[in-house]
Amino acid sequence: MSNAELAIALLQACQQRGIMLATAESCTGGLIIAALTDIAGSSAVVDRGFVTYSNEAKMEMLGVSAATIEAHGAVSRQTVLEMAAGALTHSQAKIALAVTGIAGPGGGSTDKPIGLVWFGIALAGQPVIAERQLFGHKGREFIRHETVRHALQLGLRALGRIEPGENQAGFTP
Repeated sequence: MSNAELAIALLQACQQRGIMLATAESCTGGLIIAALTDIAGSSAVVDRGFVTYSNEAKMEMLGVSAATIEAHGAVSRQTVLEMAAGALTHSQAKIALAVTGIAGPGGGSTDKPIGLVWFGIALAGQPVIAERQLFGHKGREFIRHETVRHALQLGLRALGRIEPGENQAGFTP
């Protein structure tokens, strides 16, 4: 299933529930929100996308604590949890997808290798969930593409749709 098909399915799932969606992105630089807004009619359910590439942006736009970044780093479970929660707080959305990771080709370490991505999913009224994925040192484009794919899949899973439905082409604004 392509990222475009996953995006359509996630937009449909949001539309069926009558909820808006927001993203908080670091390593993808806005690719998740772009995948969603590439779909005509997406404005019916997409509220906004926060591209928070720098630590300052994470703190200013999403309310991520400086203490969290100092103690755990920008690429961490704690940071992505605060990013996802902040995206809900600073938007009209009821679901937020957040990502922070190391896409390479540099910047990796033994503890945080290239290809490490943390995902956060926030649904209004529920605890924020974080998930860690290691995509390997397979190139920046691959890591970012797979991060978008996985984030869209997590959004679907959070809304109770493990696999996109049969009516994928039928997104209606």
